[in-house]
Amino acid sequence: MIKSWMVILGVGFIIALGANFFTPDDRKWFNRLQRPRWLTFEKLIPVIWTVVFVCAGWSAYIVWERNPGTTETWLRMATYILLEILTIAYTPVMFRLRSLKVGTIIGGAGFVVGLLLTLFVLPVSGSAALLLVPYLLWSPIGTYTTWVMARLNPRDA
Repeated sequence: MIKSWMVILGVGFIIALGANFFTPDDRKWFNRLQRPRWLTFEKLIPVIWTVVFVCAGWSAYIVWERNPGTTETWLRMATYILLEILTIAYTPVMFRLRSLKVGTIIGGAGFVVGLLLTLFVLPVSGSAALLLVPYLLWSPIGTYTTWVMARLNPRDA
């Protein structure tokens, strides 16, 4: 029998593959952009996002295991999926459109969905809601960084 954590991991992995839909030219565009001087942690961003995604997946697992198969649980799972899609879409959509403004909007939308998801999950499990806090802390940092980059690179906003 397939375990719930396997499904959550598989769905997360399939959605994460969407992050690879950009070209070398898209990456060149982003790499040439001016960054804020305080952005000294850029090399750690993949590690940070890995921790954030693991926490969110663990949160989804807890929520599923509390009330598997109920309508409310399916709605919560759909919200987890929406959050991951928004988060993953940030890079390929921003790169493809070459628009830091679009990246800022996607980042802000992700934070709003993350906050709503946290509130939606809280009645089910405080632990599951707590596991979404890394997203709520990190997402605004990424969104703010993109907003600052838009101001530093007005032609690419």
